[in-house]
Amino acid sequence: MTGRRVLVTGGSGFLGSHVVTALQERDDVSVVVSADIAGRTARHGVIEAVCDVTDPHALGPLLREHRIDVVVHLAAIVNPGGDVAVEYRVDVDGSRNVLEACVCAGVRRLVVSSSGAAYGYHADNPPWLRESDPVRGNDEFSYSRHKRLVEEMLADARRDHPELEQVVFRIGTILGPTVRNQITAMWDGKRILRIAGADSPFVFVWVDDVAAAMARAATDGPAGIYNVAGDGALTVPELARRLGKPLLTIPAPALAAGLRIGRALKLVPWGPEQVRFLRYRPVLANDALKQDFGYTPSKTSAEAFDAYLATHPGLANE
Repeated sequence: MTGRRVLVTGGSGFLGSHVVTALQERDDVSVVVSADIAGRTARHGVIEAVCDVTDPHALGPLLREHRIDVVVHLAAIVNPGGDVAVEYRVDVDGSRNVLEACVCAGVRRLVVSSSGAAYGYHADNPPWLRESDPVRGNDEFSYSRHKRLVEEMLADARRDHPELEQVVFRIGTILGPTVRNQITAMWDGKRILRIAGADSPFVFVWVDDVAAAMARAATDGPAGIYNVAGDGALTVPELARRLGKPLLTIPAPALAAGLRIGRALKLVPWGPEQVRFLRYRPVLANDALKQDFGYTPSKTSAEAFDAYLATHPGLANE
C-alpha cells in the first residue's frame, strides 16, 4: 500500500514541527509537506512550502501538486489577545479556506487541532467534559468563540461532504520545553493566583503526545472527535504546591473590579471577563481518546506539568 501523502499547515510552528517529525518517523507516510507562512530552513525529507491560509487560493495548488490525501490543519494564532480581526482571519477564515481546498482537491482526510476552549468557560460545565457535551464557546473570548465557529463549520462539512473524513482534536493545555503563553505566565510570579471558592482544575498534555496522536490521526487512526489530554487534572492549589509558591486567594468580585479598573487605566490588557477564564476551566475527559481512538498519552497531566518544570529551571521554588 502506498504511504500517506500528508500536508501540515503551520508546519514550522511549535506543534507543527513536532507533528512533522512524528509523521516522518512513520513507515506508512511517504510524503510530508510543511505549509507555513513563515520560512524555515529545509528539514531532511520534508517539502517546505510557503502558504498563507488566509489566502483562499494558496492551498489548492499545493494539494494538487503533491497529490495530498491527508491534511493536518494546525495554522492558528497560538497566543490570542492581540488584533481580533487578524485572529479571525487566521483561525476562522483560514480554516474555511483549508476546508474548501480539501473538498475541491479530493483530499481523503482532514485532521484539525481544536481546543477544550471550544466547550467554553461556563459555570454549568460538567466536572469532566466529554465529546458529546455541547460546544458553546464564549463570545467574550475571541479564541474560544473562534474555536466554536470552526467546529460548527466542520459539523456542516461532515453533513455536506461525508467523503472528507475528519479527525477533530479538542486539546487541553499543551506543555513542552519551549512553551510560553498566557497560562504559563500565571506561574512566573512569586504567588499563584486563586479565585476564592474555585479550584480551577487544569488538564495538561505533553507536546510529544499530541504529535503522536496527530500522526496516528493522519494515518491509521479512526475518524471522529476526541478530547486530547493526559489522565487526571491538577487544581490551582496542587500547582502551587508543585511550584513551591504560596497562593494569593482573591474573591471573584474583587478580582473583576480590579481588572475593570486596571484595563480602564491601561495597566493590564484583560478585563473582568478574565475571571470566567480563570474560574471555570474546561476539564477534558480522555476516555474516548484511549478507548475509541486507541491512543493513551505517555504522560498524565501531573507528569506533563512536572516535565515542564524540569525543562524550566528556576520556575519552582526549592
